[in-house]
Amino acid sequence: MSTLGRGGVQVSELAFGAAAIGNLFTEVGEEQAHEAVTAARQRGIRYFDTAPHYGIGLSESRLGAALREHPRDQYTISTKVGRRLEPTTATGDDLANGFAVPATHRRVWDFTADGVRRTLEASLERLGLDRVDVVYLHDPDDHAEQAFREGYPALEKLRSEGVVGAIGAGMNQSEMLTRFVRDTDVDVVLCAGRYTLLDQGALTELLPAAVERGTSVVVGGAFNSGLLADPKPGATYNYAQAPAEVLDRALRLKSVADRHGITLRGAALAFCAAHPAVASVLVGVRSAAEVHDCADQFAAAVPAAFWQEVRDTGLLPADAPVPADEPSEEPS
Repeated sequence: MSTLGRGGVQVSELAFGAAAIGNLFTEVGEEQAHEAVTAARQRGIRYFDTAPHYGIGLSESRLGAALREHPRDQYTISTKVGRRLEPTTATGDDLANGFAVPATHRRVWDFTADGVRRTLEASLERLGLDRVDVVYLHDPDDHAEQAFREGYPALEKLRSEGVVGAIGAGMNQSEMLTRFVRDTDVDVVLCAGRYTLLDQGALTELLPAAVERGTSVVVGGAFNSGLLADPKPGATYNYAQAPAEVLDRALRLKSVADRHGITLRGAALAFCAAHPAVASVLVGVRSAAEVHDCADQFAAAVPAAFWQEVRDTGLLPADAPVPADEPSEEPS
């Protein structure tokens, strides 16, 4: 287990990303979603991340229902604020936002202090819990002023009141997260897709700043939305079809992995976990089979020769930390 920042909230080194069980892209049945959470618990995963955005509340409802079967002190859960859900009379589905659910609500960007509290209260109701452990400001890219002026202080107050244990921001970029690390007292930032085998954007400023400040980093998007899980023509990279040059690089990485008798998935997870600032690697899963595969890959040893070859061939920067050539343990 790792501790987030200076707080005391603990997370497992491998974490469960619950967007998929909120019907990300395609439907997931209730039983399948429940089995995925159960499998995660069986494999030692103790950190679960969700958000109102994921399936306009479906992810939170399903995750809460599955976790309520277990003692509250045996798991850590995070959710997010910044997108407030409002009922709507619109018909149709939510696929325009990426989720195969009925469009029963609309998302309203709201990083005000009142919006933060109202959004969190609604999340707790959907989760069926009286508290969450971590709250992130969710994708404040186009709302920086309000997020820093109102949203962050609201989270800081919730933390001081003991309503939440740790606070932070979660984004698909590293620049603004670096500002949160340097200019605020966040415990943790969730950086999605910017520290992977294909994209080391967070390596230059965010991760060194986190080490310096004692701020934890949770890395999401280890597979860059699919390409590093199964590189092939038509695979997705950052939620769009992978450009030819990026696909070629992923295929070259897979070729090196194949030569060393490992999977590219295992190498991708090991790389994310190796940086000293990283407390947990968050993987989106939609079934028990995917949970078991990720846990297996996370526990697999990646030989030093693999890391040497990808560095020698320019597929990985020489200054990016890599793990020692020793077996990992089951997520703690």
